[in-house]
Amino acid sequence: MTPIPGQDGGQRAWFCVRSQPKHEHIAAAHLAKDLQVEVFLPRIRFRQLVGRGSRMVTEPLFPGYLFARFEWRGQLRAVRHGRGVASVVHFGHRWPTVPDEVIDSLRRELGPEEMHNVTGNFQPGEEVQIAGGSFHGLLAIVHESTPARQRVAVLMDFLGRQVSIEVAAEHLVRPGGSHQRRPA
Repeated sequence: MTPIPGQDGGQRAWFCVRSQPKHEHIAAAHLAKDLQVEVFLPRIRFRQLVGRGSRMVTEPLFPGYLFARFEWRGQLRAVRHGRGVASVVHFGHRWPTVPDEVIDSLRRELGPEEMHNVTGNFQPGEEVQIAGGSFHGLLAIVHESTPARQRVAVLMDFLGRQVSIEVAAEHLVRPGGSHQRRPA
């Protein structure tokens, strides 16, 4: 069996680390600061419906997971027992690595903040939920989007008929707080 990079004793490689529930940021901070392990925690930022309006929310792109680059033989035990870490992903006695090219590609895509901002670029025909004002919580269908004015014309059923209204883009969210990854 050919040794996997990182498992031969001296070469550092990227591994997928499973965090404890909702502790991705804690695991990333501990690994980076206390163990001097290179960490990559890609995140996503999106607008979510709350109370009588909406707010921006930041979550891990891969909930429950992050990437850490370390020397398998010398650091596996410390990483596995790190604060916020549940385990390092493995299959039996095999500890798969993540190719450098995959991490590099993700980093290029997300930029220096390692975050993807899901903007309110709504497409005609897309279902949205109104967050705020008199129509808070109601579902509508995007009819037309005018990004320059940051306004979106939506069609909604109101009093038994379909009505078109214009809404500020920041008052629209995807139903259920969904953060579907759409091109910005």
